[in-house]
Amino acid sequence: MLSYIEGTLVEIGLLYVIIGIGGLGYHTNTPLTTIEKLPKIGNIVKLYLSEIIREDQHDLYGFLSKGERDFFELIISKVSGIGPKIALNIMSRLSINTLKSAIFSRDTDLLRQCHGIGKKTAERIIIELGDKVDSISPIAQSSSLAPSDAAHDAIRALVSLGYKPAEADKYVRNALAKIGESASSEEIIKHALKS
Repeated sequence: MLSYIEGTLVEIGLLYVIIGIGGLGYHTNTPLTTIEKLPKIGNIVKLYLSEIIREDQHDLYGFLSKGERDFFELIISKVSGIGPKIALNIMSRLSINTLKSAIFSRDTDLLRQCHGIGKKTAERIIIELGDKVDSISPIAQSSSLAPSDAAHDAIRALVSLGYKPAEADKYVRNALAKIGESASSEEIIKHALKS
């Protein structure tokens, strides 16, 4: 079982990257929330892997942090009806911290913004993962396991203004990086709207 891969970033595609090691290129399925944080092609990158082996396929899924990898493995193993492709879509729409926050706060509406997730699936995610998501590895970029209520409120407000969940999530993360994680939802929204 592979734990991580470290090598030269050779190619970035839609929901995948190719990492070169010793003359071989490893195709690794990767969510957009990971791809947007990667260095430029030609740089060294390390991704934590989830390896899915079935009769007719052998796929690698790569993430920048152990926490993201652990969440991916948790959702595909504990929530019926969610396989690797749907999990990758979910994690491409919302950052891991926003997903955790939605689960903690039982926010089915935000989860339903993810492609392929209906009301019943959103409810299953909350029921199956509600008491499990806090046990996975911390996210490297944040000392907290879930975003503040202010960040969650800011994402919901931006979505209600017509932003796509992935855009709202990205704008809020960028705002928090610039103005600090203790900012109020109003401050976060104002900064995000200027982006």
